[in-house]
Amino acid sequence: MSGIYIHIPFCKQACYYCDFHFSTSLKKKNELLNALVKELELRKDEFHDQVVETIYFGGGTPSLLTLEELQTLLDAIYKNYVVCEHPEITLEANPDDLTAHKIMELSQSEINRLSIGIQSFFDDDLKQMNRAHNTNEARNCLEIATKYFDNITIDLIYGIPDMSLEKWNENLKIAFNYGVNHISSYALTVEPKTALSAFIKNGSYPPIDEALALEHFNHLVDETQKHGFVHYEISNFGKPNYFSKHNTSYWKGLAYVGIGPSAHSFKNSKRSWNISNNSKYIQAIHEHRLPNTVEVLSIEDQYNEYVMTGLRTVWGISLNEIEERFGLKFKTHTLDSSEKFIKESLLSLEINDSKTTIRTTKKGKFLIDGIASELFMI
Repeated sequence: MSGIYIHIPFCKQACYYCDFHFSTSLKKKNELLNALVKELELRKDEFHDQVVETIYFGGGTPSLLTLEELQTLLDAIYKNYVVCEHPEITLEANPDDLTAHKIMELSQSEINRLSIGIQSFFDDDLKQMNRAHNTNEARNCLEIATKYFDNITIDLIYGIPDMSLEKWNENLKIAFNYGVNHISSYALTVEPKTALSAFIKNGSYPPIDEALALEHFNHLVDETQKHGFVHYEISNFGKPNYFSKHNTSYWKGLAYVGIGPSAHSFKNSKRSWNISNNSKYIQAIHEHRLPNTVEVLSIEDQYNEYVMTGLRTVWGISLNEIEERFGLKFKTHTLDSSEKFIKESLLSLEINDSKTTIRTTKKGKFLIDGIASELFMI
């Protein structure tokens, strides 16, 4: 097994754009933590033949937990799973939680990577998104965290309506000046049933501007390259040796187990996901039941996922692997359906040592979801 993901479904407040599963009430926190430990125990036999290489605390806001609570979960992992000698252990954190004391405390634990949700270094943007932190907290936490952690990634959001290119460039400059070695950056998107969606519908927030998002994205790609980052996945930029090992395992189709409400798991051709309800999750685990839905992926589904994830990465998709895993029909389909995108310089076809790879070009990166769907086997 490549990784364990643990979903911590608690937040101080709801960001307007977020559609992840979380609760702003901490009333059931202790019950849920006990359930997470129990689920780890219940599922150990599913992954008895795997070695854990990465552990990822996501959410929600995992930094709301104390170090003692995080350690309880880590102890349960080490007790029930085979963990490699030097696993990558990531904690997602919000700047307002990362006080100097908390950072120093975390640096003395087994956690060796921080994923900090900055989103923007400007207060007006943060208020528009209903983030819990402010600019000073963002800057202060990075000032301290970079002294104690070498492996830090930050999140930044682009395509915010009315954000000038100059303002977006200033966000990037500030990030580069702190010396972080990884940046995850996403376009502001409107998800159904979010506050942002409602605001746009009632006219209290401007609609998303695709042209602005593309301008920001292209600038992001250029500037990160100038500063030594590798654009190794559509939304992820890392310096050499600082790619996210955990997320890379997702994109390469390796096995992982997801623990907690709404968490997803994958192994071989089986995918499962837990119920997105804290109370029902806790009750099921208390009754020694796994509250999950299991799906067996068809050969077409597996191929489509390989294409979608592969084209989003610097590694692309291998025609040799497609033929080996899925058969000649799929290889022929891939070549035929990608031909027009190769002619338009949105995809490239590369042959090295009898190995043929299709990759997304710089021109095609912003359009990759649409391009990949055209290659799907339906």
